[in-house]
Amino acid sequence: MSATIRPCQPGDAAAICAIYNHYIAHTIITFEESPVDAVAMAARMAGITSKLPWLVCEVDGIMTGFAYASPWKGRCAYRFTVESTVYLAPDAFGRGLGTKLYSALIEAVQSLGQHSVIGGIALPNAASVALHEKLGFHKVAHFEQVGWKFNRWIDVGYWERLLATSP
Repeated sequence: MSATIRPCQPGDAAAICAIYNHYIAHTIITFEESPVDAVAMAARMAGITSKLPWLVCEVDGIMTGFAYASPWKGRCAYRFTVESTVYLAPDAFGRGLGTKLYSALIEAVQSLGQHSVIGGIALPNAASVALHEKLGFHKVAHFEQVGWKFNRWIDVGYWERLLATSP
């Protein structure tokens, strides 16, 4: 298995949608409820990559995951904090790809001078909690019943990792 991590390209939108739309349709991991098409995803990608990294993972030329950083909040004082997002294809778990992809994202945001990375996790999600904690994140918040999907309330936890950077 040869895994490659690289910056996303506009042509990756359809493959990213194939991964992401699975989670929309079948899980509480994302609070979106309608599939995203490639045009909308390409626009999202362009909005992120103008300032922050969006990476994809490929194994033998097939996309197995993606990760990106987005601004945490819009106010100027938050400019050194990002929110991270990581998704793997359902058949890509258990091979270390999430660790490799997320580690590359953390390195990329650190190289841009970011100081804090925040990961929001719809709960329960033991795999995501384990990944975040493996990479040095710690839980900083737990919001009860803030999302409604599949006819039930969903909690969200936030994990944070401080990076060795300063403005």
